[in-house]
Amino acid sequence: MGLENTSRRGGGIENSSKGYETQVVLNVYDLTPLNNYTVWFGLGIFHSGIEVHGKEYGFGAHDFPVSGVFEVEPRSCPGFIYRCSIQLGRINMPPSEFRTFIEHVAAEYHGDTYHLISKNCNHFTDDMARRLTEKQVPGWVNRLARLGALCSCLLPESLQVTTVKQIPEYHHESEDGTETLSITTPRESAEVDDDQEKRLLSPLASLSPVAGSGDVTFVKEAQK
Repeated sequence: MGLENTSRRGGGIENSSKGYETQVVLNVYDLTPLNNYTVWFGLGIFHSGIEVHGKEYGFGAHDFPVSGVFEVEPRSCPGFIYRCSIQLGRINMPPSEFRTFIEHVAAEYHGDTYHLISKNCNHFTDDMARRLTEKQVPGWVNRLARLGALCSCLLPESLQVTTVKQIPEYHHESEDGTETLSITTPRESAEVDDDQEKRLLSPLASLSPVAGSGDVTFVKEAQK
């Protein structure tokens, strides 16, 4: 299955500055304990994030035409069960240059464009991996999305019944260019609809206003 870590030197973005070399790591999470059984058949419901310069970046759904790219501490995305890390390669890029890069990427990944089958968190990490290292994420990470016709019947009932819709708000900007996320009053739904389905692989749907969301920050997109 290729779940074990792999370590290769990246062939993507390079920078003449030395001393800024960093590992590009794919962190993979289980969305459901059922993965422990289905993974043996090459299937599972996974979330993934890309770790660069000590931060992990992911993509989640919300209802607004602004950045859906967020950052968390590595291997600590709320609402999911950490499974493994896969080393994709190394790059030479100063943190400030990477910040500019991720802000431009964020402009292409608005929260309202998230789609379970065609543009989910794993599509985002695969795109990031290609741009940074010229490598792809392992096929098993997003295989279920490619088998989209099977998604509904494979999702556990607990994920199909109720989700909580979170509305992100931006407050103060930190020194490194990130903006703090807060959560407004959630809205629950007891039906499975397109809006609900697109959030099934989104960590933003997992955040609880009771538990808090101080560890998640949205990346401010670059202005066009």
